[in-house]
Amino acid sequence: MVCHLFVEADCMPSVLRAASAHFHPLHIFQHFSVKKASEVLLEAVFLSVDPYMRLFSKTHIKEGGVMIGEQVAKVIQSKNPAFPVGSHVVSNSGWRTHTLSDGTGLTPILPEWPKDVSLSLALGAIGMPGLTAVYGIEEVLGLQKGETLLVNAAAGAVGSVVGQIAKIKGCKVVGSAGSDAKVAYLKELGFDEAFNYKTVGSLEEALRKASPEGYDCFFENVGGPSSFVALQQMKNFGRIAVCGSISTYNDSEPQTGPYPYSTMIMKQLKMEGFIFSRWQHKDHETLKRLLAWVKEGKLQCREHVTKGFENMPAAFMGMLQGENTGKAVVAV
Repeated sequence: MVCHLFVEADCMPSVLRAASAHFHPLHIFQHFSVKKASEVLLEAVFLSVDPYMRLFSKTHIKEGGVMIGEQVAKVIQSKNPAFPVGSHVVSNSGWRTHTLSDGTGLTPILPEWPKDVSLSLALGAIGMPGLTAVYGIEEVLGLQKGETLLVNAAAGAVGSVVGQIAKIKGCKVVGSAGSDAKVAYLKELGFDEAFNYKTVGSLEEALRKASPEGYDCFFENVGGPSSFVALQQMKNFGRIAVCGSISTYNDSEPQTGPYPYSTMIMKQLKMEGFIFSRWQHKDHETLKRLLAWVKEGKLQCREHVTKGFENMPAAFMGMLQGENTGKAVVAV
């Protein structure tokens, strides 16, 4: 069944739902307010669009369901002392402008957050993408000073943070991206080598030229045939952190081959998939580290901002097509 998104915009609050072509929405959302103890009413300020939403929407969102996703929200009513009116939180409320919550799962913005740093970064470098980058590098790859790291989709929300953290740790970083402008951005961030995978004559030659000695670690965001090529350039005992596979998310049929098993055996490679929430118990301290790097100027952040809640679908599709450099967010 082909699914579409529509906006319930003539009543408040608004919500973006997944619906089939023949599904007719009922406008069921009315004005509501906090009534019970511990409840808070949230108003979205910034919303996130991320590649994983495409993958999860195939299996976790039914017809008429609300699209998943994080947002930075302002508390506009509260009967919960932990979340006073006027404070801001990160919430997994999905694509909606207003949410009534009992406080469960809400993450307060760090109290030391500088006034001159946009709260939208809590959805990017100082949020889930930043956490993903740190845990992939430290917990999965165990990246060490002096090693060489390859990261694809390097100008995206996660990849751009991965490369910068690797430089902070004293590593050589090679990144691939999908446009000359993105390659230029990676150079600005301090990547040692960067190339446009769409214009190089041979991906194998580009990887070999960028690091003739090979790669100790590979932070994988793309998947598909290009990743098989990258595995051929790994050093013996190399490590691969599989964070995403954006090149496959729109496939109607699963991709088949080439299969990397012989390469993995002969090079004795270690490949591990991961989701950042495995290390949720470390989130608070890790977010403080990320914020400190931003304040120190060691971690640069670029955002692709779309204005208007009604433009969530366009922002989402644009992100999947690679229109963004850095984190894609929607400002309400």
